[in-house]
Amino acid sequence: MLAALALALLPVLPPVLPAAAHAASAGDPPSAAVSRKEAGAGGSITVTGRGWRPHALLTLLICGQNMIGGTNSCANGDGRAVTTDDRGAFSRPLPVAEPPRPCPCVVHVATVTGPEAAADAAFKVAGHPVAPLPQDVSAGRLAVLAQPRLIGSGGLLTWFGAPPQRELAFTVGNLGSTPTKDPIFQVGTSHGVFAPKWEDQQWRGTVPAGRRTEVRLPVELAAGAHGDYLVSLKYGGRLLVEQPWEVGRPWGVTLFWVLLCVVVPTVVFRIGMAVVDRVRPPRPGAAARPGRAPRRPRPGRTGRDRHGDQRDDRRGDRRDDRPKGRQKDRRDMGPGTGAAPDGTAALPWFTPDTAPSTTATERPPSKGSA
Repeated sequence: MLAALALALLPVLPPVLPAAAHAASAGDPPSAAVSRKEAGAGGSITVTGRGWRPHALLTLLICGQNMIGGTNSCANGDGRAVTTDDRGAFSRPLPVAEPPRPCPCVVHVATVTGPEAAADAAFKVAGHPVAPLPQDVSAGRLAVLAQPRLIGSGGLLTWFGAPPQRELAFTVGNLGSTPTKDPIFQVGTSHGVFAPKWEDQQWRGTVPAGRRTEVRLPVELAAGAHGDYLVSLKYGGRLLVEQPWEVGRPWGVTLFWVLLCVVVPTVVFRIGMAVVDRVRPPRPGAAARPGRAPRRPRPGRTGRDRHGDQRDDRRGDRRDDRPKGRQKDRRDMGPGTGAAPDGTAALPWFTPDTAPSTTATERPPSKGSA
């Protein structure tokens, strides 16, 4: 009966064993391996991996200092992307490039979307400098205990396009059992959908175990930056806080360009007109206009009237002050005629009914006149 039972179970056992093996492999953490442990810059290696999520998008990077400083220590420009197959495995060639930090180096594999997962494979870049890893003097655990804030404001230079500057102030507490001395934070700024640009900043001071303190770190953007920015803070590879920052537009730069577009064409036009007036030849007859005789001054008449009193020259001056048009019309028209000398009809100065009499009584002589 036992032999019969064993023979009956034989067809069932083989399918169960691969399923169990597959279940065991599915619980393994993701791993990465390289085809060669050492290669020079300009060469190529093959990176393979297992245990990843099926159809997951991964990035492959060569990083220095075992990627302690994050992706800032990696050759990001020469990285590659790969998608895993149905079983969570991949194989992808990767060009060898020198990272910005010295070795020891690793090939870092990490997921782009979905749950975070990463794996490193030791690798040496031939000819790249090697330096010891930095010592971690901050054995404590820091956590942000209050909402961060940005301190400072823009000035006149910022209004004209100078780099905006602020201070990121936040309160941290040491949750560990040992004090933290001179911690190194990573401050990043991002705009829109772009990834933040991280910068290492070391705070000088000590945070005792179980105590809190306020930390201030400078934050600076590029010249002419404006819009909505996001300031991020990381410590020990862990994101602590994110603070939005709304930067105003530098209207001084816009005003400068508007004035430049208005003033420069005006100055060029005025200079051009001055050059044209100086260079062009004089027009004929520009000195004296034809058909107009030059004005001759009329000297004032002096003499004595019938009463022996001297005449006033102001009467002649008063005549000269009359409009030229009226004086010319009166000279051209004959006395008592309604036509001008050139034959054109003109209105008379008075009508016959209102004409003055030609006979006038003589004024009796005054006493003492001859």
